Amino acid sequence: MAGGKETPRQKMIGMMYLVLTALLALNVSKSILDAFVSIEENMQTSNLTQLYRGDEKKSELTEVSMDRSNIQRADKAKLLVRTVAEIDEMTETRIKMIDALKLQILEDIGEDVNTVGKVQSILVTDPNVKGIKPIRMNLSYVQSKDKFDDPMRIMLGDATDLKAPSGNGLELWNSINDYRLELTSKIASSHVMYNDNKKAVYDQRFSFKTEHFNSFASQSMLKELLKQEINKNKVHPDDQEDIIEIYSILTKNELSSANGVNDVHWLGKTFDHSPAVAAIASLTSLQNDILAARSQAVTLIRNRVTGGDYSFNKVIPLAYGPAVANRGDDVSVNVMMAAFDTDKQPRVTINNMDGAQINIANGQGEIKFKAGGSSMSLSGTVSVQKKSGQWKEEKWSHDIVIMEPSGSIELTDMNTLYRGFKNNVRATASGFDITKLSGSNVSISKSSDGWVVKPTGRARTAVLKVVGVNSNTGEQKVLKTLSYKVRNLPKPSIFWGGADENSRPNVRATKLFAKYPPEIPLNVDFKVISWECGAGPGAPLKGRSNDISAALSLIRQAPRGTIISFRCKVKFPDGSIRPINSSFKL
Repeated sequence: MAGGKETPRQKMIGMMYLVLTALLALNVSKSILDAFVSIEENMQTSNLTQLYRGDEKKSELTEVSMDRSNIQRADKAKLLVRTVAEIDEMTETRIKMIDALKLQILEDIGEDVNTVGKVQSILVTDPNVKGIKPIRMNLSYVQSKDKFDDPMRIMLGDATDLKAPSGNGLELWNSINDYRLELTSKIASSHVMYNDNKKAVYDQRFSFKTEHFNSFASQSMLKELLKQEINKNKVHPDDQEDIIEIYSILTKNELSSANGVNDVHWLGKTFDHSPAVAAIASLTSLQNDILAARSQAVTLIRNRVTGGDYSFNKVIPLAYGPAVANRGDDVSVNVMMAAFDTDKQPRVTINNMDGAQINIANGQGEIKFKAGGSSMSLSGTVSVQKKSGQWKEEKWSHDIVIMEPSGSIELTDMNTLYRGFKNNVRATASGFDITKLSGSNVSISKSSDGWVVKPTGRARTAVLKVVGVNSNTGEQKVLKTLSYKVRNLPKPSIFWGGADENSRPNVRATKLFAKYPPEIPLNVDFKVISWECGAGPGAPLKGRSNDISAALSLIRQAPRGTIISFRCKVKFPDGSIRPINSSFKL
């Protein structure tokens, strides 16, 4: 790209192209890292949702245990409160283990893990507080987001073996698998009965013991295996579906294929060359699995002492799953039925949001408002009416990362639109699900991975516009407008075989070619349709197409150092024919 025989213009074009490519690569890397920061924040919010859901059921169970109006039920609830405390103890062990790994990753990449709750500090909450609530972090303040060596070493061991990891990652893998067995066993064995003395005791008739299932073709196959295991045990009918679901939530396929390599461990597939923020997001996802399993277990145990204080007469389907998935990943979408009472619609409020519109229908509140700022932390209350007529109120919160609508255009060939040439253009409308490209003094057609833009007329400039479209609302918005210079395609060079006029040709080569040298990064098809060859005195030789075989016998008779000239007619992509001359020194 910087050879001694290049013209200054060719050197400048090559250098500009190299810099543009590097800048684009840096931009993509930063956007991916920022996406992981957003995913981590959303996962932390989801973790709190699962935590509070379980805590609510735990609190309700505790209230029943203190209700002396029904002593037998209160005594039964006391034993179940003890069971939930044991579940929380085993849950805390895993949550704290994962929090410790996150802190180790941050510490090893050189981040501050001691400052808590200060402006622009990574840690939002104190990591030393006991309980099952995960540490809250703000990864946007991590300086070394893209470091991957330390996360790999911590999670895979010093050898970073993708097939047989060791160290902290393997310890965590084994601990979560053990938690899966401990939790399902505790659920099955914690039913309560009354003995002959009317005293509440654990019912020894029910239990569930199984093994680790970490190899399965699909989730349905895994659930079939678990059904077989349940049939081997004595599991209460009310627990069977929940035990299968909780076991499945905590289960990953241990070995799979990744990047053409077979038998890669889940840890290797997840943490191989994973940037620090991505590794932490993956660990937070594991915490979400643990808290979701705990929440479902506590809900199941709470329902053993009461059928519930709420009524419903209608159900609607709800589906939720990951917002982001990589090609080749196993993706799970959870589908459920939500029950509500059409005669007792909920009450929904939102704090500090002037102009927000709240519509209540189908057992849920829809809040409409204008997004603003760089992020929004929403909060309010939702209340449902009990059978007794009393209202049960809960606080809700939701964080939204606001994306500034913007457009970007990548002109993959050069920074100029060329006449008579298919200029390949890519455009993205951030914040919209459909991107359109429009412009003036150009014709635009869709291609497989972008658009083909051709300048029209003789104008010296053209304009391209990125338009974002919301397919749900039909809203269209011009996000970016750029002006481009319009130029004719530069003339190509004549090559004799593989040699240009600055190098010695091979006199056995029989073809002439019109093309750009490597320094001009344009993929353009030119065609030599005729030529005239001057190799000394006498009339020049002529020929059609790019075959110069008719002139080779004369050329080979010329002494070394003779200048051989060609006058060629070259057909350009737009169909125009232009003369191009070149000469070669034998």
